[in-house]
Amino acid sequence: MYRSNDRIIAGVCGGIADQLGWPVTRVRIAYVLLSLLSAAFPGTLVYLVLWFLMPARSR
Repeated sequence: MYRSNDRIIAGVCGGIADQLGWPVTRVRIAYVLLSLLSAAFPGTLVYLVLWFLMPARSR
């Protein structure tokens, strides 16, 4: 799994969407909703960890 070049911040959601074969907008909306609606899911922290752990896709 790689960070996508289709990025708004770091390409994490785009990379997840590429891996699952889903539209990137669907993954972004799901991630935001999951982050806002669940107190047990610290979305910002998870996003930052994925940003540093997922390698960038070579151009």
